[in-house]
Amino acid sequence: MLPVSNDPSPGFDDLLAANAGYAATFVDRGLAGTARRGLAVLTCIDSRIDPLAMLGLAPGDAKIIRNAGARVSDDALRSLILATNLLGARRLCVVAHTDCAMAGQSDAEVAAKVAASSGHDASGVDFLASTDQLATLAADVAKLQACPLLPFDVEVGAFCFDVHTGKLERVLL
Repeated sequence: MLPVSNDPSPGFDDLLAANAGYAATFVDRGLAGTARRGLAVLTCIDSRIDPLAMLGLAPGDAKIIRNAGARVSDDALRSLILATNLLGARRLCVVAHTDCAMAGQSDAEVAAKVAASSGHDASGVDFLASTDQLATLAADVAKLQACPLLPFDVEVGAFCFDVHTGKLERVLL
């Protein structure tokens, strides 16, 4: 177990209080660490997306990987390789969404915004922004399909979630 902090700062008190209520009624469901529904989902960090609810899933059903823009980054690929080879995932869903802050702009534009906010040069960071969300989604799916470390029989699907209607649609690439 990790060491517990005695940090007196109140910055996370609301979360710890909420967790105390959760823990008081928590029942270990005995869930395995594998994906019960054979599913791994890569989606965006956008807080309007609730991956389990969006797909009618429950805890234990799927592996959920999130990053800005739902991109098949090196780290997301690492997680998907592990999910498919060690944790029972046989289907991979890449779920982009409408009104994504990482879509419709270049890395240079994102870096300029980060620099303006942080006061530091961000031009050396690869933010994986996309000026063409559909082309980027297609390239990310192709990257998964070509990865030799993913089992040959893994099914890969591309989807788009509408943050205004809650509707998920399959994207044909």
